[in-house]
Amino acid sequence: MKPLLLVDGYNVIGAWNVPREEHLSIEEARDRLVHLIADYAGYTGEEVIVVFDGHYTDRPARSSATVHGVEVVFTKHAESADNYIEAVCASAPRWRRVRVATSDAVEQTVTLGHGAVRISSREFLLELSQVRLSGRGHMKEERVSRGDIFSRLPPHQREIFDRMRRGKE
Repeated sequence: MKPLLLVDGYNVIGAWNVPREEHLSIEEARDRLVHLIADYAGYTGEEVIVVFDGHYTDRPARSSATVHGVEVVFTKHAESADNYIEAVCASAPRWRRVRVATSDAVEQTVTLGHGAVRISSREFLLELSQVRLSGRGHMKEERVSRGDIFSRLPPHQREIFDRMRRGKE
């Protein structure tokens, strides 16, 4: 079973400078964050659930959709993202690795009590950018050598094959 990452969406957006700097609407910020998290999930292989508060809305029921492999949940009226995240942590098997990205101190304490690992919103944003940069670098390396088995060999093995090709062994 894949490790699980639960993200308090609005909490992370609140710690993120990009929406303020680029004057993004809340919808644009949500979409951008989900896109970045989908890339992140592709690199890390984690199962990711991003939860957005519906606490102060008139939404009668919780809604959920999968966007690029990431589950996006909007909680219902009178249900906070914290409530949803706590319930998922409580129901996860003890042996499953669960991480929670939030800067809400109470939420961190409760999820730690359920055995989850906490990561602050700022730490998560930093992790997002680092994983994205390292993933791009890895993809560039693969693109250069794709289809060329010889270039993937360690240098000493390339020397051996090169000598064999030239008839020196």
